[in-house]
Amino acid sequence: MRPDAVIFDLWDTLVDWRVDDARRMLHLVAERVGMEPDAFHERWDAMAGARYVGPIRPTLRSVGIAEDAIEDVCAIRLDYNRRALVPREGAVDTLRTLRGRGIAVGLITVCSEEVEQLFPETELAGLFDAEVFSNAEGLTKPDPAIYRLCCERLGVEPERSVFVGDGANDELAGARRVGMEAILIHRRGEDPYWPELRTWDGPRVTSIPEVLEVLELC
Repeated sequence: MRPDAVIFDLWDTLVDWRVDDARRMLHLVAERVGMEPDAFHERWDAMAGARYVGPIRPTLRSVGIAEDAIEDVCAIRLDYNRRALVPREGAVDTLRTLRGRGIAVGLITVCSEEVEQLFPETELAGLFDAEVFSNAEGLTKPDPAIYRLCCERLGVEPERSVFVGDGANDELAGARRVGMEAILIHRRGEDPYWPELRTWDGPRVTSIPEVLEVLELC
């Protein structure tokens, strides 16, 4: 099927999610606020839902970060995200190719506000016809509303759209539930990160340019 739109996930799809870098960032935050790193990490993970659907500062306060440390922590997080938001090889060219073929390109990402704030500075800026940041919309995957919102902004029907992602947040099944086709991406030579996707019955790729081959657009 030649789709009317291709919608991409961000983390571990268009850019790498580096677990070690993220943990180092959390350790820096824990050090700044005087908490034991593992205890802070556990407390922080418990608040994932809140930080992905609203402003970051209330979440920082809710995990016990003192007011005089809030801005320092925000600066640490901003620096980490700025260094992390680097497109994978071939991602930029693939997005340009899709748009050059008349196919709309969308982004749906579950993220904290730093990603939306920094996005205009990245190499991915200006390459999407619609961008949906969970923190700005108060929605997260796999809520059907987040997929429909992106399709609405693109002016396409879900049934004429394809979603590409690594499968976090049940995003691939969520896309299918609204009528979209879904493509799994995972690292070459490795099983999908999420165990439930190791028996994925749909198309899969190990690089962003391979999406063009799956869609027969090369």
